[in-house]
Amino acid sequence: MSHRILKAADHRRMPWKNGRGETVEIAVYPEGAGLADFGWRVSMAGVTEDGDFSLFPQIDRTLAVLTGEGIELQVQGQPTQRLTPEAEPLAFPADMPSSARLLAGPITDLNVMTRRGAFTHRLVRSTEADGGAAEWRLLLATAPVVLDFAGETVVLEPLDALFCEGPEAALPLGPVPDAWLIEIDRA
Repeated sequence: MSHRILKAADHRRMPWKNGRGETVEIAVYPEGAGLADFGWRVSMAGVTEDGDFSLFPQIDRTLAVLTGEGIELQVQGQPTQRLTPEAEPLAFPADMPSSARLLAGPITDLNVMTRRGAFTHRLVRSTEADGGAAEWRLLLATAPVVLDFAGETVVLEPLDALFCEGPEAALPLGPVPDAWLIEIDRA
C-alpha cells in the first residue's frame, strides 16, 4: 500500500520562518526536512494580521484561502491579487517580496511549495480535476469526506489528507467535493 491518511491532529506545528505566526505542516519531502532544505512542502497557516510573507529562495509557491473572507496579496512586480475561498489559487515565486492585507478578519491559507528546478506542483479543487499521473498526490479535506480509493473506503475528517505516492498516486479519485487536490512531480 502506498497511500496513508495524514490526520489533522498529527500535522506538525511550527513557527513561521519570519516568526510572526504559526504554520501547520501537512507533508514535507524528504520527511523531516526543515524550512531551508525541503524539496516540497504542503502546509496551512492562520493569518491574523497584515504583513510580509517569509522569503524562500529558489521556491515556487501556490496559495489558496481555505477559511475567512480573504486577503489581497501583493507580489513584487505583479498586480495585487484578491484571494478568497472561492478564488482560484495563486502561483508565485516565494523568493519575491510579497505581502498580504486581510480583507475582513483572520484567514487560513493552504500553501504548496516546491524547490524550483527539482519539483513541480499543481493545486486545484478536487471537483475541477481528477488528476493525472504524479509521483505524489494529496487530497486535503475541508469537510468530512468519504470516498472509494484503491479498493477501500477512505474516511477523511476536516483537514485530514489522503497521501499517495508511487503507482497509487496515479489511481483515479473522481471528483471529490470539499477537498483540494495537490499533485507533485520531479521536474
